[in-house]
Amino acid sequence: MTAHRLAPLLEPRSIALVGASAKPKSQGHNMVMELKKSGFAGTVYAVNPNYTEIEGVPCFPSLKDLPGPVDLVSMGVANARLEEQFAAAAAIGAKAAVMFASGYLENDTEPKLLKRLGRIARDAGMHVCGGNCMGFYNVDKHTNVAAFEVPEHEPGNIALITHSGTVYGELVNIDKRLRYNLTVSSGQEFVTTTDEYLDYALDQPTTKVVALFLETVRNPQGFVAALEKARTRGIPVVAIKVGRTEESAKLAVSHSGAIAGNDAAYRALFDRTGVVRVQNSHEMMATLLYFCGPRRAKKGGLGAILDSGGLRELTIDLADDEGVPLARINEATTEVLRSRLEYGLEPVNPLDAWGTGRDYMNIFTDCMTAIANDPDTGLMCFIGDIAWQGSLEGGYPKNCLDTFARTDRPVIAINDVGRGPNATAIAMCKAGVPLIDGTDMALKAIRHAFAYRDFLDRPAIRPPAPVDATVRERWRKRLAAGGALDEAEAYALFADYGIPTLPNRVVESAADAVKAAAGLGYPVALKTAMPGIAHKSDVGGVKLGLVDAAAVEAAWQDMAGRLGPRALVVPMAGRGVEMALGMTNDAQVGPLVMIGAGGILIEILHDAVHALPPLDEQEALRLIGTLRSRKLLAGARGQPPADVAGLARAATRMSRLAMDLGDLIAEIDVNPILVTPRGAVALDALVVPKSQADG
Repeated sequence: MTAHRLAPLLEPRSIALVGASAKPKSQGHNMVMELKKSGFAGTVYAVNPNYTEIEGVPCFPSLKDLPGPVDLVSMGVANARLEEQFAAAAAIGAKAAVMFASGYLENDTEPKLLKRLGRIARDAGMHVCGGNCMGFYNVDKHTNVAAFEVPEHEPGNIALITHSGTVYGELVNIDKRLRYNLTVSSGQEFVTTTDEYLDYALDQPTTKVVALFLETVRNPQGFVAALEKARTRGIPVVAIKVGRTEESAKLAVSHSGAIAGNDAAYRALFDRTGVVRVQNSHEMMATLLYFCGPRRAKKGGLGAILDSGGLRELTIDLADDEGVPLARINEATTEVLRSRLEYGLEPVNPLDAWGTGRDYMNIFTDCMTAIANDPDTGLMCFIGDIAWQGSLEGGYPKNCLDTFARTDRPVIAINDVGRGPNATAIAMCKAGVPLIDGTDMALKAIRHAFAYRDFLDRPAIRPPAPVDATVRERWRKRLAAGGALDEAEAYALFADYGIPTLPNRVVESAADAVKAAAGLGYPVALKTAMPGIAHKSDVGGVKLGLVDAAAVEAAWQDMAGRLGPRALVVPMAGRGVEMALGMTNDAQVGPLVMIGAGGILIEILHDAVHALPPLDEQEALRLIGTLRSRKLLAGARGQPPADVAGLARAATRMSRLAMDLGDLIAEIDVNPILVTPRGAVALDALVVPKSQADG
């Protein structure tokens, strides 16, 4: 098997520790001790002119004095010494480096130090972890390159890659329920980036789940390729992505030079590739505990057993809040429960199985097993105070483990009030039953479990049929030529791509407006078509429901006097639900299709979903189903249901337009697109070429 390109960095055969020290608790001493403690079996050299040996490791004055080649140089030196040490590492043929320092120099000159170091590394073909990082620990390869103390680690199945050193320390050091095969504090990534670490982690046989803490994605194309690799291998990626708000994005830039990007683009990217997005470290830990377990959720909902009626009611409420479906147990399961429960307890799911406490061990195991094996149960959990029992030999932990042995569903134990990683929790996780603290966090993890299950079951997207090549090339030439598209031209573009539009006429006089209205049929709308007016309603540039020639002439005279003579005449479309359809162009991931609530609701509700093209009708329908405004399409207050499939078809055609022309378009806004019982039709059209936006 060919070695991964990051092998010299993450699984080196030889390492030089520059700045190694004999002073206990110093970073230089930690570098030596952590590497020794991890059981590294390769060659190690210390580099410091003040010693000949440190903790049994031979020490040399400089890198050029080493007796043999090294794969990796660990840079335990201050910023002022980094440039000379990087040059020395390149000179001896090192292929990788770890840099803990920030790389910032006071009164530095252009190009700044990080750029100079990056140039040295790239010219030498060196991979670099950092700077401003905590190093990495390849547990599988017994290689811990760090300048701080790390607790002993048992090998596991989680690969962690994080931009934040503090988050790295939190997740690696605090909870021994989480067991890793690889942890990487990638820092500033001025050479080697997250997508490369992710690709490496996915190649490791022990990786069951990958955890990411992201400020930005510096190589979007490589990141998308790595996520697709994760999807094909069925390895979930759990991510915290910061920079969702404008203020947070500004802080991300000042913190590590990251460009936080458009959060809508990340939502679309994560949705398409199945990334499980979590909001904080607690949710991350709960979700990782599930995914590193031995089983994945099956079809169906959540089965739950408790020892409290009140806690059962709370669980039902919390599950509803999280959108976690509860298993609908069948009559056979109900009968088993009825036969085992004490008098007065209801044989339902979730189940309160505590009566007088008589024979509770057998009752709980039998009932829990029955619910777990019901055809509609996808995942089984116990909710209560597991750790109160205190040991694996008795009590609720044994109920959970016995049930786990009698079912093929995942079994999760939940401490309603968290107790942390005590011995019982650690032992249960090792035995295959994750013990998660907090019902709220556990239900979030279960929601993610079901969502990832459903993601893997999604059918492959079938791209919409292409338009004729001559049509595509004609529009590419027009968009590349520059200049704004007026609404009539935008309508023509939509029509060529199969997005339904209304017939229309451009006019420049009252007489032309009246003639056009007569030809199109009353009632009509009159809209300004003067160049440079993007939002016509805001300037009184739209007149609706004009029923005769006099109304058309009066409307034209008013708009011509205020805005100019050029106008567009279109027939009124009738009644329906106003939705919005569009396209944006993200600097990192490219074109995105948008579907959302339309009219004034788009500004009030901010109810929109973004997706990477292509879309097919089934995928578009799924996305529409995530909108809060979807209920309007079902028919409200006696109105007939709207043609949701028609809206979905329009979205697929917009995705084809984005595939063909998205690199030349900054923005498309169709607001509203009217969805009637007979289809969907674009009532407004704004197309902004990139050349216009960039100018």
